[in-house]
Amino acid sequence: MFLGEIMKLLDDLKINANNEELYITALTHTSYTNETGSANYERLEYLGDSVLQLVMTEYIYNHFPDMLEGEMSKLRSRYVCERALYKYSLYLRLNDYLLLGHGVEENGGRRRQAIVADVFESFLGALYIDQGLEYVKSFIDKHIIPLIENEKITFFNDYKSTLQELVQTDRRSLEYEIIAEDGPAHNRTYTAEAKIDNIIYGKGKGHSKKEAEQMAAKDALSKSVNNHLE
Repeated sequence: MFLGEIMKLLDDLKINANNEELYITALTHTSYTNETGSANYERLEYLGDSVLQLVMTEYIYNHFPDMLEGEMSKLRSRYVCERALYKYSLYLRLNDYLLLGHGVEENGGRRRQAIVADVFESFLGALYIDQGLEYVKSFIDKHIIPLIENEKITFFNDYKSTLQELVQTDRRSLEYEIIAEDGPAHNRTYTAEAKIDNIIYGKGKGHSKKEAEQMAAKDALSKSVNNHLE
């Protein structure tokens, strides 16, 4: 039954698959594996992460010929951060086709940022094995690059980097602390604090530690941290 659903996804994305089972694995979360014994997406995610890094590096190298290495790395990190991958995955509707265990499903796993972001990478891993690198490049060029080049899209903002740049200008120290972990193991919510010179400037919550820290940085920036640092 799920094969029919995955075929619909592949058809919508205009992918003529050689091995549909690869894509089923790419959309299978570990919680579903625990219940059924089927393969999960972790190995494909590992592969897809490297493929994405390469494709994005080449895109930046070709489109920004005057950009220095450090600036290139910073820009790439915006395009491959968890929040961006989450948005890519939602845009492609990959989360609609996830195979999740009952507990994760009931606790909102289909919209959980860490899971949905991982699936984008695992899907790229499957696409790389099934179709090859050049196809992955064309797929990203068709579906993802228009998002990157759309000036109205703001989810690429890296609040932690922005906050770091602000405090560095005044030689202040910046650190993040996870102060709470709530919820079951498969659906944790973390609370983080952003501290500048040991003073709390922002708090944030997320379903991963990284997301919580980003939200804490965003909170600090929204309170005009730069004014406090003057």
